Amino acid sequence: MIAVALLGTVAAFRQPWRPRLEVLRAGGKGPPTLMLLHGYGSSAAEWLPFTKTIAFPAEGRFLFPQAPEKIGRKDGALDGRAWWDLDLAAHRRREKLGADLTHEDPRGLARAGRLVRRTLDREGNSHEHPFILGGFSQGTMVSCEVAFNSSQPLAALVLLSGTYVESTGWRERMAKRKGLKVFMAHGRRDKVLPFDIAEHLCSDLVAAGLEVTFVPFDGGHEIPAQVVEALGEFLAGVK
Repeated sequence: MIAVALLGTVAAFRQPWRPRLEVLRAGGKGPPTLMLLHGYGSSAAEWLPFTKTIAFPAEGRFLFPQAPEKIGRKDGALDGRAWWDLDLAAHRRREKLGADLTHEDPRGLARAGRLVRRTLDREGNSHEHPFILGGFSQGTMVSCEVAFNSSQPLAALVLLSGTYVESTGWRERMAKRKGLKVFMAHGRRDKVLPFDIAEHLCSDLVAAGLEVTFVPFDGGHEIPAQVVEALGEFLAGVK
């Protein structure tokens, strides 16, 4: 019996280490709770000014997880973080703006989704008090991965300048989120992640029965003031 107990202890000790995401917190204690995932090469701290400009209840809680990967920027900007190493240049479209990831299966996307799901659980996401989940750019891809490839409770989904990673099986599983409120915003002149592919994602969401608020704007890969204002109005209608 002692040997069995010791073997059980050793097996438990040898379980793989489960990494935890650092989370930057702001606002009140919630609900509501809004978790936003930053984009490639950015960081959780980049969201802090957003807490001063977005219309959100005083008791609302902001959660900004820090992506797990450190990256060195080659464009002169400060080094940042990434949800996985994303080489957009390898997926540039000929004679069209932006990269096409619709037929790709990024190796790090599923892992990033698992890390975010664990963080949601750890922070208290539940059927009684579901969180609003969203992000910008690469953060939207991870948000979609969580929404369509898990059963995490969600009050709403926020997709800012994201794209479709169709090969992940999102389309086949979207209908499981029928009725979910979704806010999408995308620049018509986005040179990073194409506007037309965002429209494709929007069309599939609507066809699957999700309630989509789509805000196109005349700009690039960014979050302009008009999007922040529209998002505030959207959040006011999320229960």
